[in-house]
Amino acid sequence: MAMAWGPWEQGELFAEASKEEIQQAEFYLNKYKMMTLFMKDFENHEKEMAQVAVDGEAARRIDQEDLHADKTANAVILQEKQKWIYSQYRIFTSLINRAFDQIIDDEVRKAVQVRFIQGHSRRDTILFMGKGVSASTVDRRIEAGVESIANSLKLTGFYDYIKQEF
Repeated sequence: MAMAWGPWEQGELFAEASKEEIQQAEFYLNKYKMMTLFMKDFENHEKEMAQVAVDGEAARRIDQEDLHADKTANAVILQEKQKWIYSQYRIFTSLINRAFDQIIDDEVRKAVQVRFIQGHSRRDTILFMGKGVSASTVDRRIEAGVESIANSLKLTGFYDYIKQEF
């Protein structure tokens, strides 16, 4: 007999991500390095990006139908879009970092760190793990890490958030 507390059931105390949620976690892990690079660039160059948006063609091309649109208004729209993307990336990377910190096995954590957090290829990750560690062992560690992160993300409400936002 499962004991219920409001909307939660005892079985959810140890969340297990579905196959779809594990795939989503891997998708976001594969985007992690790109997200962190965008955020760093945005933080370091927000003013310059705004000026480029006003001066450049980027603002002009927001609406393909109207190539003679008001560049300043379009630049504001582009800046707001960049700020929104930045805010979403901050949420995603923060939750991924928290989930990463909850990986118990050091070897699994190391494989996930090299592969996703540092952004290396599968091949480079295998090489980095050192001699005597087979490719299949590295793959299993990465798979275990993705699953661990997916389970942790489930507890944070990450999947509900992305369903709601996107």
